Amino acid sequence: MASSLFLGVGAALTSDSALAGEQAAETRENAAEEEQASDPLAGATIDAALVYYQEQDRVTAAEGIINYRQALDDANIIRGKIALDALTGASANGAVIQARPQSFTRPSGTGVYQARAGELPLDDTFKDTRLQLSANWQHLFSAKWQASLGGYLSREYDYTSLGVNAGLEHSFNQSNTQVFAGAAYYFDIVNPVGGRPVGMSEMVFRKDFASEAEFRQAFDATRFYESALKRTFDFNVGVTQTLSRRWQAQVSYGLSAVNGYLNDAYKVVSRVDSGGQALGYHYEQRPDERLKHNLYLMTKGALESGTLTFSYRYSDDDWSLQAHTFDARYRYNLSGAAYWQWQFRAYLQDAAEFYHLYLTEGEPLPEFASADHRLGKMQTYTIGVKYGQKLEQGMLASVRLAYYQQRPQNPGVELPGELASFDQFPHIDAIVLQLGMRF
Repeated sequence: MASSLFLGVGAALTSDSALAGEQAAETRENAAEEEQASDPLAGATIDAALVYYQEQDRVTAAEGIINYRQALDDANIIRGKIALDALTGASANGAVIQARPQSFTRPSGTGVYQARAGELPLDDTFKDTRLQLSANWQHLFSAKWQASLGGYLSREYDYTSLGVNAGLEHSFNQSNTQVFAGAAYYFDIVNPVGGRPVGMSEMVFRKDFASEAEFRQAFDATRFYESALKRTFDFNVGVTQTLSRRWQAQVSYGLSAVNGYLNDAYKVVSRVDSGGQALGYHYEQRPDERLKHNLYLMTKGALESGTLTFSYRYSDDDWSLQAHTFDARYRYNLSGAAYWQWQFRAYLQDAAEFYHLYLTEGEPLPEFASADHRLGKMQTYTIGVKYGQKLEQGMLASVRLAYYQQRPQNPGVELPGELASFDQFPHIDAIVLQLGMRF
């Protein structure tokens, strides 16, 4: 379990697009679980996985992952990872559902995309490809002390992230207790398509101008065209304790400080009148700083038939976005060569303090506002099953199938006029299929 620290620190997503946030984190946790089950000094190991994520009528994601681990000697281990994912489909742009068709200027300023009457506005041009590379060196100073250093690079069409991380672990109490600490720093460069929208500026439309030049001048007034930066510092400290011959527990605390460009350049907020009719759209604006805390509790037990794991994570930040994550897994060993694993995961989140489903005509614009459902009140649930089978020559194959449901909820917002005629918080259903092979 201890070695997972060195993989986990610095494994944060560079953007919100990769495998739909919560599911991406869950994919990493499954990979870390496989890592913990192996002997870190067992020579060279290659783990390959294909992950397919499909939302109903929304985003489709496919990701290929290769992890390489090599024990150089009894004291040094190197790890490398390469991941390539592609996302296509339609993503909600934040606007409310209306009883009439709606049009939106594309982020590039060229052309429009539309939402039909009674349907959630979706940007159907959502498409991205990400390449992620990471490397890690772990050194065992003795049976009681070990440390690691790592680097990270992620590149998307409009987003680049560079990171470094380090970790330290100490074992004592006859190796029944391990304390660990880790830190990571990320430097991100953001270049949205069409430039960065000026926060809270209003979307302009070509049809409202006599010439292309006049429209372009008005559009440019809503844009910053230079690159934006984001910096993240993560810190994690914790303890793992063997409770008995069969049970183990872990407690950890994490701190994350982020500053810079934190907006989603492709999200808007509708401005509506007293009858709920949209009169315009404003680009979102979030604070340029965020401080996050999280507390993680986990217990794992070795039963006669397999392994039982329970975990709970509480997170909070200065955006007033609180979240609770509950996860339960039971691994049933069919034999020494095969197993089934069942999982249930629940995620409960409150809305950020600046979450606005809409803005009201005639009222002053707020300093910060976002209608992004990822910052709203919601619940998500995952039910999954995984089958693993040892093959010849020590290889291990696995397949995981999961059903994921996201349930956005009204945080107490009044729905005037026609807004009340539609479900402004539609559910999202998705299927996750993961195929894995260890060599």
